[in-house]
Amino acid sequence: MPASPASTPGVQAFQGPPTIRVAVDGKFFRLGGRRLFVKGVTYGPFPPDPQGNTFGSPEQAAQDFGLVTRLGANVLRVYHPPPGWFLDLAHNHGLKVLVDIPWAKHLCFLDSKDAQATACQAVRQAVTACRGHPAVLAYSVASEIPPDIVRWSGVRRVEAFIDQLIDVAKDVDPTALCTFTNFPPTEFLCPEQTDFVCFNVYLHHRPAFEAYLARLQLLADSKPLLLGETGIDCFREGEARQAEILSWQIESAARAGLAGVVLFSFTDEWWRGGHRIENWAFGLTTSQRQPRPAFAAVQRQFAQAPYFALPRTPRVSVVVATYNGARTLRLCLESLGRLNYPDYEVIVVDDGSTDAVPHIATQFPAVRYCRQPHCGLGAARNTGIAAATGQIVAFTDDDCRADPDWLYYLVSELVRGDFVGVGGPNLLPPDDSVVAAVVMAAPGGPAHVMLDDRLAEHVPGCNMAFWKWALEEIGGFDPVFQKAGDDVDVCWRLQQRGYRIGFSPSAFVWHYRRSTIRAYLKQQAGYGEAEALLARKHPEYFNWLGASQWRGRIYGASHWGLVTQRAVIYHGAFGSGFFQRLYSRSPAYSLMLLTSLEYHALVTLPLGVLSLFVLPLWPVAAASAALSVGVCVAAALQAKLPKRKRRWWSRPLLALLFLLQPIRRGWARYAWRLNTGATPPSAQTLAAEGMAGEPPDLLAYWVPPSGPDRLGFIQTVMARLEADQWQVKPDNGWNSYDLEVLGNPLARLRLLTVAEELGEGKRTIRCRLRPRWSLQARLLWAFSLGAALLIIAAVAPLWPWIWLSLLGLPCLAWWLDHHQQRLHRAIVVVLDEVARSLGLVKQPPQQQVAGANQARQPSQTHQSAPASPIKPEAAGSLPVSG
Repeated sequence: MPASPASTPGVQAFQGPPTIRVAVDGKFFRLGGRRLFVKGVTYGPFPPDPQGNTFGSPEQAAQDFGLVTRLGANVLRVYHPPPGWFLDLAHNHGLKVLVDIPWAKHLCFLDSKDAQATACQAVRQAVTACRGHPAVLAYSVASEIPPDIVRWSGVRRVEAFIDQLIDVAKDVDPTALCTFTNFPPTEFLCPEQTDFVCFNVYLHHRPAFEAYLARLQLLADSKPLLLGETGIDCFREGEARQAEILSWQIESAARAGLAGVVLFSFTDEWWRGGHRIENWAFGLTTSQRQPRPAFAAVQRQFAQAPYFALPRTPRVSVVVATYNGARTLRLCLESLGRLNYPDYEVIVVDDGSTDAVPHIATQFPAVRYCRQPHCGLGAARNTGIAAATGQIVAFTDDDCRADPDWLYYLVSELVRGDFVGVGGPNLLPPDDSVVAAVVMAAPGGPAHVMLDDRLAEHVPGCNMAFWKWALEEIGGFDPVFQKAGDDVDVCWRLQQRGYRIGFSPSAFVWHYRRSTIRAYLKQQAGYGEAEALLARKHPEYFNWLGASQWRGRIYGASHWGLVTQRAVIYHGAFGSGFFQRLYSRSPAYSLMLLTSLEYHALVTLPLGVLSLFVLPLWPVAAASAALSVGVCVAAALQAKLPKRKRRWWSRPLLALLFLLQPIRRGWARYAWRLNTGATPPSAQTLAAEGMAGEPPDLLAYWVPPSGPDRLGFIQTVMARLEADQWQVKPDNGWNSYDLEVLGNPLARLRLLTVAEELGEGKRTIRCRLRPRWSLQARLLWAFSLGAALLIIAAVAPLWPWIWLSLLGLPCLAWWLDHHQQRLHRAIVVVLDEVARSLGLVKQPPQQQVAGANQARQPSQTHQSAPASPIKPEAAGSLPVSG
């Protein structure tokens, strides 16, 4: 083991004045007020001198650093703790140093307390020696732990030990950045305490390289991703090939939104395992420091990185829809004024705010301000689209701050890919509150849903951009979504047309979360209403409870689900696979049903009420409630919370939010369906006009030669129903009916049509009406029946008269059927009026059946059908019975 810094001559802790240190800035690094993109090379180790120093002489280092700065690099990665003179020299040349701390990671270190203590001591000594020095970029407390060692010791134990080493480093130097250098054979290792993710990747095929970087970006999640090593051997590939590969590797890493790239290595001189390496040549310079062709190629790429020119830079219109968002709007607009993109405009759409939004917006002369009456989020975004002059329309919210490179990465993904839209992550701002950090981890927050490493199923509305032509093609946002859900609807409608939506991990915005429980639950209520709207418009994406069913995987801090099984790792045969990947288990959504509103209403609440009368039931009721609480506690324990924002009450509060969120969201979903499902007043009047007895299940209309076809008839019916404020769900291609009308909270009706060709230009359109109980009605019936049976089973032996409770069930059934018939009558009247407006002639009930028989007997059609089937004046008549 190499000598520790404390025993190396000249190594001392930096004694200079406090300086600005490199810090994490979302998915990137920041040094003071500027962004730091790491352009690095590895340096050494070289043959040791008599004192064990592997950094060469100060004179040689000074010459090397001159070449490094000429290269355009700003970071050196070294594999041993450097002496003080080395850090001082690097600082004088404007270089930062990424320090790898060596220890015996090739041994089964977790089997030995002494080995663990030695590793901790190595980290402590290295950080103590370099503490506070302005040249230090970060510490890597471990590097490339062999996969068979990880397999032997266990993934969780290894991750915990890496976190322990980082804690040791932070105890010595609290503001230092710390990481662990990983590589593909242990891709599944994800320690929690790392400040950024560092990976060594050697792939020489460009598509594979870029695909793997996309995968690593999703693994890195909200942390910066640094390519800690990449390179190519001149001996085997040739110098021209080395220059070519390193050129596109730098460009691909920058375009993928990485925080930087470190090339292996600066020079061919390399000492490892007690001897000089002679059969590899990875250096940008020879052992004699003569630059290779790759040196000039890297120099050109470092000069451009990280902002490589886009294929084109179309104009972008950034739309911010706001309603009483004065508290955060100023920060939002200030961030949008600092975007690193050459051609964009900012449009603020004020959706009828009553606070200081107009005053704030007018303080930004470059911002275009539009005001409209309060119509909701979807309508406000449509106003922004109409006002946009750009080819691309990007959207963010008034409680977000955009990263300076936000548009650069969004547009890059759009112009280089085959996507019509693209989105990015939304991160918790560092200055947000502790409660906001808990809310971020609570269920129901805005998150992206990924189908693979690049293709998204959904991108959140606070961070998305689309080609304007694509939005116009689908008619923009649906104004019916006034609070939320408009982004989901747009994504689904675009995908239904065969378009693709991409994702850019580095196009992020800072998104302030709700800072109180009341505000969070109010937000979830709005999401519940949006879910009800989405379920009505896109039923194929929802289950029978009205919860969305995503095809992809949900990413982000907030998750809905409890993972009950550990992830599976592909190790390769005998643990020899080079790419050993972790495959996550799907959350146990069935367990989360124990926290749903339906479970509380149909199980826990009835058991609790019955236990008041039947004491033996109280343990069952208590167990039911305990199951719900237990699931919430387990989910809260699994959730990820930022370490710096944790308090002793953070996880108990998170468990409470897991309990309250599905109740509040579910209640809002059902309340919206009940409130908006009422029969329109005009339809109630129609249902009462001229209709007695059972309404007909079948209707038939003669169609004149110039009359509409069946599809035209359906479209006219749907337009009339929507104009009368009915809730209509048309066939989406998967249904066995044409329209479903949701008339009132307890009933719905399905309409199926068919066209008959009777010969000689004679046609009929037949309609089948199938009324049904709504979901609410079925739940009410099931609840009433179950409650009656429970009461009878529990109490009947004591009070025989309790059997009379069953008499209420027929009354309930009659009441539900009454609502169903009201809807049925109203739709019959609407169909008759639409038919008259189109010139169709209604057949009397007896001829409707006859018409069907005639259609089956073509030879008799001409003989039995009159030249004028029904007199025109009969068109206004209504049937008096079914």
